[in-house]
Amino acid sequence: MNPVVANLHFAESPRWAFGRLWFSDFYGGVVQSVLPDGSDLRLEATVPQQPSGLGWLPDGRLLIVSMRDRLLLRRSFSGELEVHADLSSHATGHLNDMVVDAAGRAYVGNFGFDLMGGGDMAPASLHRVDPDGTVTEVATDLWFPNGSVITADNVLLVNETFGNRITAFDRTPDGDLTNRRAWATFGPLPTSRDFADVVTQLVVAPDGSCLAPDGTLWIADGTNPRLLHIGADGSVLEEIRPGTPVYACALAGDTLFACAAPDFFEQPRKGAREAAIIRIQTP
Repeated sequence: MNPVVANLHFAESPRWAFGRLWFSDFYGGVVQSVLPDGSDLRLEATVPQQPSGLGWLPDGRLLIVSMRDRLLLRRSFSGELEVHADLSSHATGHLNDMVVDAAGRAYVGNFGFDLMGGGDMAPASLHRVDPDGTVTEVATDLWFPNGSVITADNVLLVNETFGNRITAFDRTPDGDLTNRRAWATFGPLPTSRDFADVVTQLVVAPDGSCLAPDGTLWIADGTNPRLLHIGADGSVLEEIRPGTPVYACALAGDTLFACAAPDFFEQPRKGAREAAIIRIQTP
């Protein structure tokens, strides 16, 4: 491993923006950024209710998912956090990752069930938050909607971590989602809703992801210690095994940054600083 940042609780939602790597530390309750060589680590925001997905409005203000209270926060130019949208009456589990488009529309996923409390798996919806804070349900029956990206041809890709698949939608000019289809299928949908059984039926658990300039996709496999490079036709082009479990990734040029931790369980990660962001040179 080649750590860029170490001694984290659980890093997630890495983003390459403004010449820096940005990321959330779930159980540290902070959003930070760092230069690609690991220097100049900055605190960007403190989010007590657990930060996750990150994105930016067109004017440069940072949006942050606050997981436990199911809020989307906006960092003002003065650095204060404000409520951008309240999804507490919409989401059926902790908010999770998101992607923000060029117009400032955020597509936000949620767990759909009490993952850390041992609840049975339940599908969830994807919600769009418009720049004025309006919340709209845009897709349903997603098996843990997670890392999402928007391709150059305006297709939204959503990782269904516990569904063995990546799902694609075409986007209308207003940000609605149409033409739902499988973009990549790694195995059948699990036949059980018991979480322990679900995990045993996962071939690939697509967690966090990032687009490459050629339209291919890098994904972290949440139940196998590997990163997969997925072609535009959904095929697996290459596999990287960094020697540690990885849960999300970001790409800067030919450098892949991956969020690594021993596992994704809340209690052990809260009580330790064993997570890191590692750097991998792509072929």
